Amino acid sequence: MDTKIGSLDTCRPTNNDMISPTNGAVSAIQSSASPTLINPSESTLGRHLARRLVQIGVTDVFSVPGDFNLTLLDDLIAEPELNLVGCCNELNAGYAADGYARSRGVGACVVTFTVGGLSVLNAIAGAYSENLPVICIVGGPNSNDYGTSRILHHTIGLPDFSQELRCFQTVTCFQAVVNNLEDAHELIDTAISTALKESKPVYISAAVEAAAAFLNKAVKPVLVGGPKLRSAHAGEAFVELADASGYALAIMPSAKGLVPEHHPHFIGTYWGAVSTAFCAEIVESADAYLFAGPIFNDYSSVGYSLLLKKEKAIIVQPDRVVIANGPAFGCILMKDFLRALAKRLKCNTTAYDNYHRIFVPEGLPLKECA
Repeated sequence: MDTKIGSLDTCRPTNNDMISPTNGAVSAIQSSASPTLINPSESTLGRHLARRLVQIGVTDVFSVPGDFNLTLLDDLIAEPELNLVGCCNELNAGYAADGYARSRGVGACVVTFTVGGLSVLNAIAGAYSENLPVICIVGGPNSNDYGTSRILHHTIGLPDFSQELRCFQTVTCFQAVVNNLEDAHELIDTAISTALKESKPVYISAAVEAAAAFLNKAVKPVLVGGPKLRSAHAGEAFVELADASGYALAIMPSAKGLVPEHHPHFIGTYWGAVSTAFCAEIVESADAYLFAGPIFNDYSSVGYSLLLKKEKAIIVQPDRVVIANGPAFGCILMKDFLRALAKRLKCNTTAYDNYHRIFVPEGLPLKECA
């Protein structure tokens, strides 16, 4: 999949509108966008950014005005396909963009320099931890203020303008500081492309063959969905795999809502000792389990107490597949892998049959034996 964004040759800036787009999170799907031409008389840097947001599917941008971003906000308002949503504070704007990314695939927010950037930081860190592509755009000071040793308002009272940038570096996958016009368009395009970029589906055939061979020889394999199904846009592909395979289907606690719980083979939430009744018994007694998009942290593993064995597991991440103790395959798109695997698996309902046999519906007593 091409992750480059088409160039806008007529959209060279004609003034000194400055923005500092700091890219918010990682790993989502993006296909090439065809170039859209803008009237040269309107070709500001802000208009270029506005068109780029529209091209990647953003129709709403969440913002808090400040004197460092007012010119940019005017450019965003002037874009007819963008709706600027004013928020009462930056943290709200960041979390709104986070929710928008979960629903629409990518989100964007605009705040002002330092006082706004530091306020939105917690939301951006959350989006980073959830692998959500959120593009955080921070209006920056004038380019002639850099290196002057002046102290600006809305900062921490030091002439060093890089503190905000250093904070964002640990919770974003790319940071673009636009302080000259020569490379402004390239920086913006790289920031957006990096937020949207995902691995290309090479090596998928070899990975599918190895995974199918591993699962088809198992007696009672199961499927477990994890939270990274969202960032990989692989929820539907995971359900297709469950439909085709007949395997018992569970989810991790932070993946609730990503897989329909009314699926005929759904057995509940796998959460170690606090799992849905009878779910842990089926998952942990399986001789093979495929985890799609898992995060094994202290929360999801109940203090790292899950009774799982690496040699029984296939771990499918948004860009990588690891089968038992090896081999590992990189550069694989999760949803393509799951769909291809669904075509190669033999139907096996043993694990679900076992669950159905031991399951006691809540509130219904056992029948008395004669």
